[in-house]
Amino acid sequence: MDFNLKKLTSDAGVFFTRAVQFTEEKLGSAEKTELDAHLENLIARADCTKNWTEKIFRQTEVLLQPNPIDHTGARIEEFFYEKLDKKIPSRTTNGELLGQYMLDAAKDFGPGTPYGSTLITVGEYQSRLGGAEREFLQTSAINFLTPLRNFLEGDWRTISKERRLLENRRLDLDICKARVKKAKQAEAKAALWSEEVDKAEQELRVAQTEFDRQAEVTRLLLEGISSTHVNHLRCLHEFVEAQATYYAQCHQYMQELQKELSSANSDTYPNSFASNANPSTSATCPSPVSSATLPGVSPPCLASSSTPGIAQEPSGPLKIPDVQQPSTGHRKAKVLYDYDAHDTSELSLLADELITVYTVPGMDPDWLVGERGNQKGKVPVTYLELLS
Repeated sequence: MDFNLKKLTSDAGVFFTRAVQFTEEKLGSAEKTELDAHLENLIARADCTKNWTEKIFRQTEVLLQPNPIDHTGARIEEFFYEKLDKKIPSRTTNGELLGQYMLDAAKDFGPGTPYGSTLITVGEYQSRLGGAEREFLQTSAINFLTPLRNFLEGDWRTISKERRLLENRRLDLDICKARVKKAKQAEAKAALWSEEVDKAEQELRVAQTEFDRQAEVTRLLLEGISSTHVNHLRCLHEFVEAQATYYAQCHQYMQELQKELSSANSDTYPNSFASNANPSTSATCPSPVSSATLPGVSPPCLASSSTPGIAQEPSGPLKIPDVQQPSTGHRKAKVLYDYDAHDTSELSLLADELITVYTVPGMDPDWLVGERGNQKGKVPVTYLELLS
């Protein structure tokens, strides 16, 4: 008990002495031993590495698990498993959960109905997307997040500990320098014996040795930051590779899903796709329009093989310029997407331009007559935003 009390008193004294020295240095009333330029540069580089690694780590966590307090409590659960040093169980992704809901709904709606069969198809692909997402999350956590976390919680803690120790050794060294200076001043005034000066100089030599040793240890640790950058560079490449694989899988699944839905729609609703038989009147949908993939919905940009109410030649395309304008029904419209006319009856469009549109009796509701100056032709409604 006496030993512990003495040690506690001694530690308190050392702490107080260092605090006094630190305060005097800040106030400019005490001299401070400066570190060499190389060591200062290493410290600055290490601080920069730590700060940016921490930001990248936190934001990657947000990217992989955007909402830490969702209904699954995903990241909170992971935190407790990490603290308990236990393996994190495999978790159902949102895509897999959505797919399961769709499959369950199809059972109630009837798998033989158009809606039920489509729910089954979409649900299966949602499950595949969810599985790809889970694999991406696991790969990214192992190959990218874990190395960054190991650096922050392992290497950086060691570096920080040695830097604090170096700072303490520096304070001790400056305290000894101050004692030697005071002892020599007192000796000059015959106030102290030479033994006091010798003792202070001996303490200074010991403090200098400990400071130099600690500076070398800290320098070696800080120089290891270069190898840390190399390791994190490799991890970054693996993270990008995992992202590329994941997005490629998603793209492939969505293309396959669209083909299956288009095929199922053409079998279930053949009349909606009858216009595909005439290649001269078919148009290609722009990427923003996706209604062609929905059950029972005709693609808005597929041109009909005939348009009642508008004069046309028996074997040639519709001649819109021969159609007379109605006296009413003119409206301004903004073009949403570029559109290339497929024949002389249609009008090519440029995104964001303004045109005048109107309809004529008996015209297909998916099309309007558009005018731009002296040019006139059919335009698809889905490419327009009617303004007035």
